Amino acid sequence: MIQTSCLKSLLTVLALGLTSSVFGAVEGGTGLRPLVAAFHVHSSVSTGGLSLDQLAEQAETLGLEAVILSDNFVLHYEYGVLPLRGVFRRTVNLSSVLDHGVEQYLAEVADVQARHPHVLLVPGIEVAPHYYWTGSLLDRNLTLHNSQKNLLVLGLSGAEDYAALPVTGNPASYRYRWDSALNLTPGLLFVPAAWLWRRRTYRTTRVGVVPHKIATQYRASALMVAGLALLLLLNAIPISQPVFSIYDDGLGYRPYQAVIDTVTARGGVAVWSLPEARDFSVHSFGPLGKVTIKTDPYPEALILTTGYAGFGGVYEDTRTATQPGGTWDQVIDLYLNGQRASPPFASGEVAFHGPGHDTKSLDRVLTVLWVRERTLAGLTEAMRAGRMYGVEQYRKEFGLRLDAFRVECQGGTRWAGPGETLDPQGARDRSVHLAVSATDHKAHPISVTIIRSGQVVARLAGETPFEHRYVDDQVSPEARIAYRLEIRGDGEILSNPIFVRPVRTG
Repeated sequence: MIQTSCLKSLLTVLALGLTSSVFGAVEGGTGLRPLVAAFHVHSSVSTGGLSLDQLAEQAETLGLEAVILSDNFVLHYEYGVLPLRGVFRRTVNLSSVLDHGVEQYLAEVADVQARHPHVLLVPGIEVAPHYYWTGSLLDRNLTLHNSQKNLLVLGLSGAEDYAALPVTGNPASYRYRWDSALNLTPGLLFVPAAWLWRRRTYRTTRVGVVPHKIATQYRASALMVAGLALLLLLNAIPISQPVFSIYDDGLGYRPYQAVIDTVTARGGVAVWSLPEARDFSVHSFGPLGKVTIKTDPYPEALILTTGYAGFGGVYEDTRTATQPGGTWDQVIDLYLNGQRASPPFASGEVAFHGPGHDTKSLDRVLTVLWVRERTLAGLTEAMRAGRMYGVEQYRKEFGLRLDAFRVECQGGTRWAGPGETLDPQGARDRSVHLAVSATDHKAHPISVTIIRSGQVVARLAGETPFEHRYVDDQVSPEARIAYRLEIRGDGEILSNPIFVRPVRTG
């Protein structure tokens, strides 16, 4: 089995310079500062081509302030043939954090962090909670599903938190269940096997006039029964079982929700990765025939799961979920209507593997966060709060930056930024203030789309440096709404929403 990439390689790189002030709140005395991060990065611990030290060095060269690692947690795949799946099975195990050792991985990240203090190196994992099989070798349609249906996890503090993840291929999470006891029942066959071993029957025969007693033994039968018992016990190994069977294709999003719940309960952050990337390949296994590996796009995950912090909204592949009125806006609407406790926020995903895997630059796609402190705690707090935007750059000469995005009322005296909620109280005026510039401080054409609760309310065009205040006089003051931005030019910026409560009356 081969770990395949879901992204196409591109040769251009992102411009430097995003470490300057990128949000009006920073200058407004809120205590926030921008942090430029590469999110979803693999090292040589799993499927990456660069060591942790090399990643830190490259980040320093590119002017990045943080690298959020997403090394593969476990890459263990197996398939067994009925009726003895535990005996007649093939197993493939690739380099991963679990194979490397979680404690060792965390220790190595800490060591590299100490050697490279100018780059915040965040340990994290990419995990496919569940894969399953359909078809059969005999019918030549054996298919492995969802090996690339991934969540990104960060913010877990210790090895015990990783061990608790209910993930296929993570033995520490396996459980002893009622069927585990049933798997031991073949051991009862050793009782009749022992009885047969000791059993003798006798018959008398005569040789001439002399009687002879002949004993009949049943040791061959005993060995057959004992062999059967041993075979069935071997088939039952391991006695503990994964939470979700790899041969069950009817589980839906239960395995994924279980991982999200475990991560959040242990103080971590779970992010849906590349929800519309697809993975399809066919591999030959000689006399065993061909096996199809398939992961379909899964934007519906944003609706069918809860409790996750966000998703990859900017990455190098097909994306429709972030279009106005698309899946993201539908989930935001659930939050606005009180059907979700929190909204999902979008980030940028570079999905970097490095040499031997792709030719993209580490800074091709970035996530810019506004943090209270340059620490793991500060980064995860900003991610949960939605104080970030995703940016992809198409040229190395310059990049776009979002200098300001806020929703104002009372003539601009009161406002809120990305991820925040504006309480207008009695104010009925609404305006969106935004500013965009280029890192080379030159004029470059851009287009700006202002989206209000899934509807496009304004399309603007101009050149950097661009600043605009859009007065929204068409919205009902009694509505709970959300504003977000899409900015395109020689690059792309996707903001997170700003929420506005209804006007208080009386």
